[in-house]
Amino acid sequence: MVKQDLIEHCPVRFFDAVSAGGLKNGQLGLVTAKKGLGKTSILVQFGIDALLHDKNLVHVSYDQHSSNVIAWYDNVLAEICKKKNISDYSELSESIIRNRTILNFNQEAFTLPKVVNTIKSLKEGGINISALVIDGVNLDKVSTEDVKVVADFAKVENIVVWFSDTNENEVLNETVSADKEPLFATVAHITQMKDGVNLCVLKADGNVLDAARVKLDSKTLLMTNK
Repeated sequence: MVKQDLIEHCPVRFFDAVSAGGLKNGQLGLVTAKKGLGKTSILVQFGIDALLHDKNLVHVSYDQHSSNVIAWYDNVLAEICKKKNISDYSELSESIIRNRTILNFNQEAFTLPKVVNTIKSLKEGGINISALVIDGVNLDKVSTEDVKVVADFAKVENIVVWFSDTNENEVLNETVSADKEPLFATVAHITQMKDGVNLCVLKADGNVLDAARVKLDSKTLLMTNK
């Protein structure tokens, strides 16, 4: 009952409401922002939502140690539970975290095709991956062909894949290059605006959007409508 309540009130529901229902199975999503503005928090919120839906999640980090990623999940889940007045969430945390695998790589040595091969090996080992997060990728150093490897894998396995990249540009054709943009069904950019920090949805389910955005709580960085 607690898990279902959290699913219904998960911050990701605010994103779904302005992005054609959110990222679909078989699709790639991208979150961009300048360094330190909250990309990892957003991807962790997507990751927690996948875990609440009993999906097996792999979180790949290119720029943070595993201990830091674990701390992000603990802190974000604690904030979500706090908003629902759930004081003792340790049992819930243990029940969903067992479906999470965290991998920490150096992008220079571990390319996207290698990530896909690793996920395939996990599957062969009995782990049925149904959601993937790749945090901290530098798309300027990644070929379109390598991104397509991930896109093809997502379609074949029917899984959602979220990327994040450091980029200060707020326009779709500048936040992701023209050759890679068609591979991402959803693109969102975190930006500082007069009313606070916003997650601006530039593209959703393959369609370019205008003025679709979700506010981020200034203290917790959780997606909200306030």
